[in-house]
Amino acid sequence: MLSYLKTVDGRITKLSACEPGCWISCVAPQEDEINGLIRDFGIEPDFFRAAMDEEESSHIDMEDGNTLIVIDIPVIDKNGKNIVYYTTPLGIIITEKNVITVLNDENPIIDEFAEGVVRGVQTNLKTRFILHLMFRIANRYLQYLKQIDKVSNSVERKLRKSMKNAELIQLLDIEKSLVYFSSSLKGNEITIEKIMRGRAIKLYDEDQDLLEDVLIEVKQAIEMSNIYLNILSGTMDAFASVISNNLNIVMKVLASITLIISIPTVISSFYGMNVDGLPMPHFWFPLALAGVCMFIAFLILRKKDMF
Repeated sequence: MLSYLKTVDGRITKLSACEPGCWISCVAPQEDEINGLIRDFGIEPDFFRAAMDEEESSHIDMEDGNTLIVIDIPVIDKNGKNIVYYTTPLGIIITEKNVITVLNDENPIIDEFAEGVVRGVQTNLKTRFILHLMFRIANRYLQYLKQIDKVSNSVERKLRKSMKNAELIQLLDIEKSLVYFSSSLKGNEITIEKIMRGRAIKLYDEDQDLLEDVLIEVKQAIEMSNIYLNILSGTMDAFASVISNNLNIVMKVLASITLIISIPTVISSFYGMNVDGLPMPHFWFPLALAGVCMFIAFLILRKKDMF
């Protein structure tokens, strides 16, 4: 779907057709829509293929006066009670008079720009518009990282009480999300540093402060994701040790119980043999002897901390 948006009187306005200085938002575009943009703006077809490739990493490419910037943006997927975080590429194509964004699925970041939630956006100022978009993406990473930290703490509290597989699997999903975020943010950082050199897109003096703010936010998100990842990895290792230790305790108790229970079996097997000469061949004696031996074995095992 193609949407043409432009800043008119300080507000984002939806247009019926493309105009110079407007922003073209492509969300899950059809083949004919892509071919129309390639034809109208002289864009390299590989730009769209790269922007819509889920495995594409963050980078900058230039061809025939057009520039492609691929940035990984965070995505949240709610599947029942489980929440999964991952990243998807956002393609930003800069033409002579317009900015085109390409995305495979709808995303709240793009929706916020289209609905005018983000203030101070000027679509005709291409560089500033792109930096506003990157700044919003970096902020969303920080927001999702805080959510991940809260979810991780909640799951950890549940895991201390229950030790169920569901909580462990949820922690594994969180760890996977942090790995996705960390790798994507590092790629975004490299791309932003290339932009800062001023070779990929034209930078103006008033854009420098905003670009530095973007880089600071990305670096902060990288640091946060690494910290949370290290904490979560340590937590997973600690719980794995606790679960293993609990299993050892259970096995130790079961072995002790098995040893005590085997005492009456041994004594009764002797008195069950059809031979003469057994001491005290009365019904009560093997029971009393077994009880005394079991009690002594219990005391010995208790002293050895087997119970």
